Amino acid sequence: MTETDPASRYRTGRAAMRRFWQTARGFWHRPTAWALMAMLAVCVILQLIVQYRLNFWNRDFFNALEARDGRQIWHQARVLAALAASSVTLAIIAVWGRMTFQRLWRDWLTHQLITSWLADQRYQRLGFVNGQRQNPEYRITEDARLATDAPIDLVVGLLSSVLAASVFIVVLWNVGGALEIRIWGGTIAVPGYLVIASVVYASTTTLGMMVIGRNMVEVIENKNQAEADFKYVVARVNTRATLAPQPEDASILATAQTEVIHQWKRLCGQHMRTTLVSHGNTLLAPVVGLLFCAPNYVAGTVSLGEVTQAAAAFVSVQGAFNWLVDNYPRLAEWLSSAYRVGILLKAFDELDGQVSASMQPETVEIRPDPQPT
Repeated sequence: MTETDPASRYRTGRAAMRRFWQTARGFWHRPTAWALMAMLAVCVILQLIVQYRLNFWNRDFFNALEARDGRQIWHQARVLAALAASSVTLAIIAVWGRMTFQRLWRDWLTHQLITSWLADQRYQRLGFVNGQRQNPEYRITEDARLATDAPIDLVVGLLSSVLAASVFIVVLWNVGGALEIRIWGGTIAVPGYLVIASVVYASTTTLGMMVIGRNMVEVIENKNQAEADFKYVVARVNTRATLAPQPEDASILATAQTEVIHQWKRLCGQHMRTTLVSHGNTLLAPVVGLLFCAPNYVAGTVSLGEVTQAAAAFVSVQGAFNWLVDNYPRLAEWLSSAYRVGILLKAFDELDGQVSASMQPETVEIRPDPQPT
């Protein structure tokens, strides 16, 4: 069974991810990790409270604007300044907590990888495991960084999205009301129609992203492997050149460089396709929300302030539901890097003949990273 076989790739990928987490989760046993995560969770909740208050600010401000109430408009301007200051302060604290967590986790994981790499002279034997290049230098530096950077951003973003969706769906349901549709002389009321429209719209964009970006993980894996191989070839040619330059060195370097550029071209194509969905959604979501609110405004059942409040809530719900749309490239990059770190850890196990008991027998063999067909 070859590595290009889907079943083989799936088993190898799962085993590598399990091996990555067996080591990486050790950092989470430290009190510092949980303290930082608790602080980030509190920041997410407080930011949501500010967003919720800003949503009602939209209603109050535009109602004051519609009524031409100068005193109320000035009052709402002061409220906005206080809400903006609170939001900025919370954002700064969240950035500190997130980057501190990422820095400490990377430091811990990199120390574990370097210690394992240097132990028992594995650094001398690793390149010859099953005759394959493991490129430990790239995996210890670049892949370890990406593997510890992305999870925190993704988890915090997912928590924020779940809470925001829960809160603003209630706002949409209460503010949007029911949509009355006249059919064959009768009237049908659709309760919570803005919630239904929001779910349908978000499902469409998410499905589109999953279809368009279904190959992104594989493309990123191939790009990372090509980059690692290129660095390996450059280092090896440089070492040989100090002794006796070889005539084929230029050809070897050119081949490796060509492969890197080819993989970046494939990645560019993937990003162009995913941008079609993500950027289109960013442009259309606010307008779509207003269009859905327009019928009740024309009918006089909602005020201008309630229209802007519902439209803002619609955008917030879309941002929450489209978490996958916004983070799909980052998720793919993380999966690729965590997989490659897991493969390196499995290589250490193979060298020592101490394969983890949780590994399935067919995934013990160290297989090559996926190569483009």
